Amino acid sequence: MEAKEILKHVDHTLLTQGATWEEIRQICDDAIAYGTASVCIPPSYVKQAKDYVQGKMAVCTVIGFPNGYMTTKTKEFETKDALANGADEIDMVINIGWVKDQKYDCIEEEIRTLKAACGEKILKVIIETCLLTDEEKVRMCQVVTKAGADYIKTSTGFSKAGATFADIELFAKNIGPDVKMKAAGGISSMEDAEKFLELGADRLGTSRIIKLVKNEAASGY
Repeated sequence: MEAKEILKHVDHTLLTQGATWEEIRQICDDAIAYGTASVCIPPSYVKQAKDYVQGKMAVCTVIGFPNGYMTTKTKEFETKDALANGADEIDMVINIGWVKDQKYDCIEEEIRTLKAACGEKILKVIIETCLLTDEEKVRMCQVVTKAGADYIKTSTGFSKAGATFADIELFAKNIGPDVKMKAAGGISSMEDAEKFLELGADRLGTSRIIKLVKNEAASGY
């Protein structure tokens, strides 16, 4: 698979706590130059980035990030605020504690609430696979499908581990036909990126792929 094809599936990401506007501007420039699917950036930069890219690039942001244990009303407010600022795509983090307490109805209702806020805009649901058992991952595939989200996403990149091939294979067997998959966190080579796409992932959340294409040191998310 050519690098250009892989880049079409990349959400070019910068979510570090100390990210500056100059760094955000640079990833916007790179995303436009290399034709990625979107830039994924902190909510506080959405409006500035949306004005900067002038429609040349989709702007994605994160909600309830990275821990997911905010109230549903807080996440709903965050989502509406991000959309008002121009966000095209929303990546939300579920409440992991609710999974452990088997409050799947609460998780489903939260996803439905945020999807209602998003309307036609894309909603991706981060389930933080490294903190879940395989049984819990399967249940979350079912919940995300039932709730009507657009994507299920592996990881924030801020926990113990990121995306694995096994998780994408598990997702593929258990999500509904209208749900796409996003692998994120720790994708450190073009070979791994290609493998995730071959396994059925539609998006890749990574800060490293463009660095690899540019022959730069590929560290980060």
